[in-house]
Amino acid sequence: MPAFQTSPPRRPVVGIIADSIEFHGHRGHSVLHGYVRAVNEIAQAMPVMLPVAAEVLDGTTLLGALDGIVLTGSPSNVAAERYGASALPAATRQDTHRDAVVFGLLPALIRRGLPVLGICRGFQELNVIHRGTLEPAVHEQPGRLDHREGDHNRPIERWYDNSHPIHVIPGGVLEGLAGELVMQVNSLHHQGVDRLGDGLRPEATAPDGLVEAFSIADVPQFTLAVQWHPEMRIDDCPLSRAIFAAFGNACRTRQREREQAILSAS
Repeated sequence: MPAFQTSPPRRPVVGIIADSIEFHGHRGHSVLHGYVRAVNEIAQAMPVMLPVAAEVLDGTTLLGALDGIVLTGSPSNVAAERYGASALPAATRQDTHRDAVVFGLLPALIRRGLPVLGICRGFQELNVIHRGTLEPAVHEQPGRLDHREGDHNRPIERWYDNSHPIHVIPGGVLEGLAGELVMQVNSLHHQGVDRLGDGLRPEATAPDGLVEAFSIADVPQFTLAVQWHPEMRIDDCPLSRAIFAAFGNACRTRQREREQAILSAS
C-alpha cells in the first residue's frame, strides 16, 4: 500500500502591485521578477499580481483573498497633487492608474490588518497615504546626498550595489531584523520624504538625515517601508532576506486568522 500522501500546506497569498505600461500600443500591467522571486523564495508566499485598474478591484474581495501586499518600486513618481504640491514637470514619468488603485484601496486594507511592505515608490506612497509630503528632487537640495542610481551604462546588477549606509533607529521593527545600528543599503531614488506622514515611526535615516525606512506606529500588524531595494539582494544580503522573511511570517499569521474566520462563519 503506498504511503499516505499529505498535501503541502497552503501558502499565504501576497498581492504585488503592478505598474501601468504600454506594450505595442496596448495598455498593460507589469511586475518585475525580483519581487515575485523574493515573495516566493524568502517570504514563502504565493505572489499574485494586482493590476492597476481601479475599476476591477474592490477592497472587500482583496481582504478575503490576500494575506499581505507589496508596494513595489517604480520609475514613475507619485503625482504631486496627491500631497498638495505643484504639478511635476511634464517630462516626469507618472502613473495615474497606479495612483488611483493605491490611494483608493490601501488605506482601508491597512486599517483592516493587512501586512504591508513598501519599497521605493511604495515607501513614498505609504508616506503620502498618511498625509506626508515628498521632495521630488532630493539631489537638488542643499546638504543632501545624490541618492539616484547613477550611471545607466553599468550592467543592471551593478545598479543594486550598496550605495550608502543607513543609521537604524533603536527599538523599532528594523532593528529587530537588522541586529545592527549601521547597515549598507542599495538606495536608488530621486524623490524622498519631505515631511513624514502622521502616525509613521522613522526606522532608519541616511547620513544626510533623509528618512530611509519607517513603520506605521498605530496598527498591530507588520508594516515596513524602505527606500532601498531588498528584493534585488536576497542572495547576498542578510537584511534583505530578514525583511522578506518577517513579512512572510506576518502573512502566515494573517492567513491563519483569515481561514479561522471562514471556519467560524461556516
